[in-house]
Amino acid sequence: MPAIPRKDILKKFRGMIDKGVPIVGGGAGTGLSAKAEEAGGIDLIIIYNSGRYRMAGRGSAAGLLAYGNANEIVKEMAYEVLPVVRKTPVLAGVNGTDPFVIMPLLLSELKTMGFSGVQNFPTIGLFDGSMRQSFEETGMGFGLEVDMIAEARKLDLLTTPYVFNPDEARAMTRAGADIVVAHMGVTTGGSIGATSAKSLDDCVVAIDAIAEAARSVRKDVILLCHGGPISMPDDARYILERCKALHGFYGASSMERLPAEAAIARQTADFKAVTLGGLKTTTKKKKGSWE
Repeated sequence: MPAIPRKDILKKFRGMIDKGVPIVGGGAGTGLSAKAEEAGGIDLIIIYNSGRYRMAGRGSAAGLLAYGNANEIVKEMAYEVLPVVRKTPVLAGVNGTDPFVIMPLLLSELKTMGFSGVQNFPTIGLFDGSMRQSFEETGMGFGLEVDMIAEARKLDLLTTPYVFNPDEARAMTRAGADIVVAHMGVTTGGSIGATSAKSLDDCVVAIDAIAEAARSVRKDVILLCHGGPISMPDDARYILERCKALHGFYGASSMERLPAEAAIARQTADFKAVTLGGLKTTTKKKKGSWE
């Protein structure tokens, strides 16, 4: 499927917002995940390297470490996902701090492949403390992700960056972000999810601050939330009912890993509950043999 024009995606989303319909995006680490999400009516599908690790039974945070080339992994995954998606915009997770890419060429290649937009992942935004300081001081900071979004905007790709605080929200909105995604941390829950996170009420405060900062730059920016304790539909409902100006939710682990874990475990348990009612053993001896 060819890339869907940015203006068409935004027109659809503006119409949804006017009708009070939430925008829902989701990560896809496999072609099957993408097909199932599209069947469920998803509005955006995002491919990034952590989807491969997540669906291989590893934590999503593996996508932040040097286990593979993130941008190359996304291109490899594209050949599995893009051919099976029929009508939904597919976005690429781009490692904006990769020092071994010519960013305009990479973004042009992604658009030619059929990606309709980009998101900044892996992201320095998930690091803090001395490690974050080291990245920033050695030329691998969040500003490179902002630059990547600005380059994507020049190519008329849909831009949906993750941000982690109001300053980053302002920077990404100035760079031309169409959708700002307020990231609340690695998703909790399941067998490989994080176990520590903000509370849902903490998320409401943080998301409202990010939304206010983004809209101080441009009033028409779209806001979604993601991650942390917002892992199930009831969590998303809680946040959407309480945040002042939020337009939807973007899930990754919550959209493919957690449902797969629960469904496969339940199906296996159901099969294990089947009894062997028709099997009988005969022990009558018959001239040296059993039957």
